[in-house]
Amino acid sequence: MATTSSHNKKSSSVKRILSEARELSSDTCSLYTAHPLEDNIFEWHFTLRGPPSTEFCSGLYHGRILLPAEYPFRPPDLMLLTPNGRWELNKKICLTFTGFHEEMWQPAWGIRTALLGLQTFMTAKQEAAVGIDLTSLDHTHHSNKSFFNLIYSNPTISRTCLPNRCQPEENLDNTTETCLDR
Repeated sequence: MATTSSHNKKSSSVKRILSEARELSSDTCSLYTAHPLEDNIFEWHFTLRGPPSTEFCSGLYHGRILLPAEYPFRPPDLMLLTPNGRWELNKKICLTFTGFHEEMWQPAWGIRTALLGLQTFMTAKQEAAVGIDLTSLDHTHHSNKSFFNLIYSNPTISRTCLPNRCQPEENLDNTTETCLDR
């Protein structure tokens, strides 16, 4: 887990970020993982499983979360680093819970809710959420190659950060409900 050596341990932002890091490190949800960088607790990396029973279901999507110094009073920015067929790579994603819409952000929300929201918006029609408008077949293609790109094209990603890919899909619908109940 990240250390606070270069950050003010009394800062409410640092306390909140460390609390979320502890919570997520013990989280058993197989839909996502998220960890702050060792040397910068304001930058996190995450891996998100595609939503069950959708054209994204076989995908594992890696991304970055950039937390502002005023977090949780200002929203995070999220970017995806693996091809996903939904959003552009390495660009901040425009959703109601990101820095694009600060007026919509609620400090009670956190990294876990942002990840679950991102997963939910993956299947939203392009008119409902900004992003790339592709066919279901294109989404499936990106989903299938996302795991390869995640593991083999990016040596900085630790395999220990990946959600359990071997869980049968019929159990994932229950997992989604369990993760949302937290």
